[in-house]
Amino acid sequence: MTRTFAVLLIIAALAAPAAAGVSLEFEAGSLWQTVNDVQVPNDASSTRFSLVDAIGKGPWAAPRVYLTVDLSERGSLRALAAPFSVTADGALDGPVSFQGEDFGAGPATATYAFNSYRLTYRRLMNQGERWTWWLGFTAKLRVAEISLAQPGVTATKENTGFVPLLHLAADWRVADRWLLTFDADALAGGPGRAEDVAVKLARELGDGVRASLGYRMVEGGADVDEAYAFAWLHSAVASVRVDF
Repeated sequence: MTRTFAVLLIIAALAAPAAAGVSLEFEAGSLWQTVNDVQVPNDASSTRFSLVDAIGKGPWAAPRVYLTVDLSERGSLRALAAPFSVTADGALDGPVSFQGEDFGAGPATATYAFNSYRLTYRRLMNQGERWTWWLGFTAKLRVAEISLAQPGVTATKENTGFVPLLHLAADWRVADRWLLTFDADALAGGPGRAEDVAVKLARELGDGVRASLGYRMVEGGADVDEAYAFAWLHSAVASVRVDF
């Protein structure tokens, strides 16, 4: 994770002029899952099962960090690192065939990792007294892993892939120093979809500092021959952004 995000930071820094504005945002999240269905491979030789049933709903920690660099008055580049990984003991309701291995009903250990690294170019489309909004494009690198383990048997499915997403963000000034913010990367079509949407209530604290509380939803997956995997994740989030 550190190496990948460092590359994104270097790209953002090299793209910025010397006088550009820079902001850094740290977000802490408490994440739970309501859907996490898996079948590997996606055919009759394997079993479709629920990681929610196997290891529970959570919650688990889900931090992320953003670095945004203004390239011009209207254009900006944003790098994101959003790592998430959980390993938990649970139980399988029945026999499961996963990644060519057979698991029996009963206690099992599962790992679910969904690490997301993104680089977004966005353009300021409108800046008014009440409404400010941006439109852009996000290049997402997904580094995912699902594994199951019981005594004497372990199976792991790893997947790394590039996902292009559309980006939309907006700020609505509801009162002096108070903002309702919306931020989304999403795209649907073909065998899969991906959505990462956050709504936050933000308070401007002065000196370029903003604190926020809100809700984030990450949903999506793919239905291909190699695997069936769809998850719906929810987070209660708190963040602090500093503008330099």
